[in-house]
Amino acid sequence: MTNIPIPNRIRIQNLHDVRMQMKKFDIQDLAEFFLLYESKNQEIEPAVLLSKMDYHLQVMQESIIKGLQKPNVTSSGLINGGADHMKQLLQHNQSLVGPLFSKVIMNTLAVSELNACMGRIVASPTAGSAGVLPGALLTITQHKQIPREKVVRSLFVAGGMGEMISLNASLSGASHGCQAENGSASAITAAALLYCMDQDFDCIESGSAFALKNLLGLVCDPVAGLVEVPCVKRNVIASVNAIACAEMALSGIRTVIPFDEVVKAMDLIGKDMPSSLRETSLGGLAVCPAAKMVSNQKRS
Repeated sequence: MTNIPIPNRIRIQNLHDVRMQMKKFDIQDLAEFFLLYESKNQEIEPAVLLSKMDYHLQVMQESIIKGLQKPNVTSSGLINGGADHMKQLLQHNQSLVGPLFSKVIMNTLAVSELNACMGRIVASPTAGSAGVLPGALLTITQHKQIPREKVVRSLFVAGGMGEMISLNASLSGASHGCQAENGSASAITAAALLYCMDQDFDCIESGSAFALKNLLGLVCDPVAGLVEVPCVKRNVIASVNAIACAEMALSGIRTVIPFDEVVKAMDLIGKDMPSSLRETSLGGLAVCPAAKMVSNQKRS
């Protein structure tokens, strides 16, 4: 163990800084570092933080259950029970690549549609991308029978990776497009999945970098200004992307571009993105003829 005392406040700039501080303070576990980070900076005991995170996990689990209790339909009609359709597909054994894949999609839709219908979710990192983390992480960890304590700790890894993005770019669609919402959600989910599989820092970094790289440039163009289309289906893309990227990292594939540089690229892309593609509904899918019809119906 190191003899260097841990300060009362922990300041980090990026993931490279996290790696250096873990080495400095002889911390081997990424979740342990981010738990310590929160504990020191919020002046809350680690046991209390773990209890709070366990509660967040419980809410995520409940959001899947509630999202599947009945077809979720919004007043606009843009969301019309997609998760229930997936449930029917599963019940009739019609999945293209197997029930686990379809279950990931179903659970992601359940949470995202519940959010669109004003149900209780955990913003992870945002409400608009709330289906990604529970849809992928909870489905896979249940399938793999990962202990609850491990899943709770993985959420600190997810939160820590989100903190790195927030410090160096943005988590806001209005600021940086949907790459900042669903892209970030996918990145933090890949990191949490890999932590649950007992992977090291390099593996976690690579999976998270892959996930964010794959969704760079993703615009935010909500139809009629609602967090419904294309937002809910983009949650699904981010969810399955996180799993694919975690799988690549798990195989030993490593990122060429470090996570911190991917985040910087996302920041630059977001700043270059026109305002019409940053949650204003003035470009992209939001100005398609079908979308304009929905907007006119909403106003009338």
